[in-house]
Amino acid sequence: MNRPVSYGGQAVIEGVMMRGPEGYAVAVRGPGGDIITHYKKQPSPTSRAGVWRWPLLRGVAALVDSVVVGVEALILSANEAVGEDEKITKTEGGLVVLAGFAIAIGLFVLLPTVVAGPLRALGATTVVVNLGEGLLRLAILVAYVAAAGRMPDMRRVYEYHGAEHKVINAYDAGSPIDPQSAARFGTAHPRCGTSFLLFVVVVSILTFSVFGWPNLWVRLGTRLALLPVVAGLAYELTRLGATSRTPAWRWLTAPGMWLQRLTTRQPDMPQLEVAAAALAALNPPPRDPAGGSRPAGPGHPTRPGRPDGREPAERV
Repeated sequence: MNRPVSYGGQAVIEGVMMRGPEGYAVAVRGPGGDIITHYKKQPSPTSRAGVWRWPLLRGVAALVDSVVVGVEALILSANEAVGEDEKITKTEGGLVVLAGFAIAIGLFVLLPTVVAGPLRALGATTVVVNLGEGLLRLAILVAYVAAAGRMPDMRRVYEYHGAEHKVINAYDAGSPIDPQSAARFGTAHPRCGTSFLLFVVVVSILTFSVFGWPNLWVRLGTRLALLPVVAGLAYELTRLGATSRTPAWRWLTAPGMWLQRLTTRQPDMPQLEVAAAALAALNPPPRDPAGGSRPAGPGHPTRPGRPDGREPAERV
C-alpha cells in the first residue's frame, strides 16, 4: 500500500480550490449556473526532494505556496464568477493582496504589541506581557473571523469552506467523491488553515517571550523576522495533529477544530457539487479506508496537462 496522498484547499469566490502534490484545480459556479473547472500543473515544494521537505523549512515553503496559489485561485474565481464584464487584472489582484498583508500586519502584529505595552509600565513581568499580547492577538483573530462571517458574501465563502472540508473528509475516509457522500461528513478538518493560525498564535507567545520586551521598533522587527520560524513550528504541530491519534494530540487540536465553527458553515448540495468537482479535477488515486492510497487504475488516468501546465476551462 502506498503512502496516502494528502489534499488541501481553500474556498474562493463562488467556488473551491483544491491543491494536490502535482497541481491545483479551481471549480467555480458560473453566472449561468454551470460549474467551470480549471487545472494547473504546479508541483508543491514539499512534494519534491530537497531542503523544502525538511522539518520547519517545509512549513515556510507550504505557507508561501498557499499564498501564491491562493491568490491565483481567488483572481481566477472572481473573474469566472462575475462574467466577462468585470475582469480583475493581475495588477489589481496584486494590489489587493498587498493591502491585505498591510492590514494583517497592522491587526495581528502591530496592534497587539502596542496595546500590550502599558502592561509593562504597570509592573507585569516579561512572560505576562507576552502572554497578554498573544491573548490579544487571539481575541482579534476570533473577532475578525466572527465579524466577517456576518457579511452575506463572506458567509457564502464560509459555506464553500465547509464544502471543501466535507469533500476532503469523504475522500480521506475512502468514500466516493460526490455531494451525497460528502454531505454525511463534518465541516471541520485537522489540516485546516484555521487550526494552523491558532497554532501560530500559541507558538508566537512562546517564541517571542525568549526575546523579552524591548522597545517598540525592536519588538516589531523581531516579530516580523521570526514569522518564518513561527510558521514553520506551527506547520509541524498542525501536521502532527492531523496524523496523530493519541488522546493528548486530540486534546491539543480540539481548540482549532472548535474555531473552525466560525470559519465554516453548512453548505448546500450545489456547493458540495462544486467542491467535489474541484477535487475530482485532480484525479486523486482511490483512497483505502485503512489509510493508504491505492495505485490509480481504470477511471483514474494520469492528467495529461498542456506544455504550459494549464488546461482549458471545462464546463459541467
